Amino acid sequence: MTVSLCMIVKNEEEVLGRCLSSASNLMDEVIIVDTGSSDGTVKVAESFGAKVYSFEWIDDFASARNYAFSLGSSDYLLWLDADDFITPENAERFIRLKADLESEKPDIVMSPYEIIADGKPVLRFMRERIVKRSAGFQWQGRVHECIAPHGKVLSSDFCVQHLGSGKPRGSRNLDIYRKWKRQEPLDGRNLFYYGRELYYNEYFSEAENTLESMLDGDGWYINKIEACLVLADTRRARNNCEGALFALYQSFCYGEPRAKVCVKIAELLHETNRLSEAEYWYKAALLCRDHSAEGDFEDDLARSLTPLLGLCRLSYERGDLKKSYEYHKQAEALFPDHPSVEYNRNYFLSHPIE
Repeated sequence: MTVSLCMIVKNEEEVLGRCLSSASNLMDEVIIVDTGSSDGTVKVAESFGAKVYSFEWIDDFASARNYAFSLGSSDYLLWLDADDFITPENAERFIRLKADLESEKPDIVMSPYEIIADGKPVLRFMRERIVKRSAGFQWQGRVHECIAPHGKVLSSDFCVQHLGSGKPRGSRNLDIYRKWKRQEPLDGRNLFYYGRELYYNEYFSEAENTLESMLDGDGWYINKIEACLVLADTRRARNNCEGALFALYQSFCYGEPRAKVCVKIAELLHETNRLSEAEYWYKAALLCRDHSAEGDFEDDLARSLTPLLGLCRLSYERGDLKKSYEYHKQAEALFPDHPSVEYNRNYFLSHPIE
């Protein structure tokens, strides 16, 4: 089975070479659709033997991606962003995945997507990564675009890392949503993302109203859980801590408790000196399952390091240094090199527990 890499890019000279150096040799074809670069992006793409095409930008990511997919000639089509990267370990997984494409002949492949910050994974979730060209998949959504899976779905351990870039995005996504909203009503998924963009751009009152509207209407349960998290952050930014707690508790209406929700509840309660309640929710976070296979934006640390650090600090504040040290040792066993663990280690070395 052959695979075409299909990408859309604009002014990605600084990072495109990093991406293609990790991916181009794995692919049978590389399609690059440039949406209006003014830097050396096209030259970088050509240096890796990519077939480069132009697309007039119309404030619609799905349209650009669908055009890129229309140019691919392989059996399967794979997408990446310019600031993505495939590690050597995952390159080997991709080679094994190509054999699975031959034997399984799936319509679509779902695989992990890791968001990297400061060299460490901070978020992990499943994304539609490879589709069968003949299955006629189409991208949907002018921003935060996606493909609705159908047919035979294959789950893979082939993971793409999103390293990010220094290119400023500004209010680009928000501007697209505002324009889109003037033209037609947004569905539940896009109301969530619109509300999140409003929050990112500090339009807190409008963000709160948008997220509340999304939660009152139709929408995928994962998006509703995420909307509760962003709504809590929005209310917290407006100094409404009780409202933030209510939004977090509301998330339990849509599914099993998520670790990052439990951690946020614990942190809010901890800040207001409700220590017994905070302790309960930190411990609850440690018991939560991984929901990344369902499409959650999972923070693995929320099920391990973050609540252990919270319990370590909470026990210290209560004067229970022995219990604080026990939680530190649990965190140290899992993440010995984490800066917060190192800080606590140095403290306990200079203040031995008898």
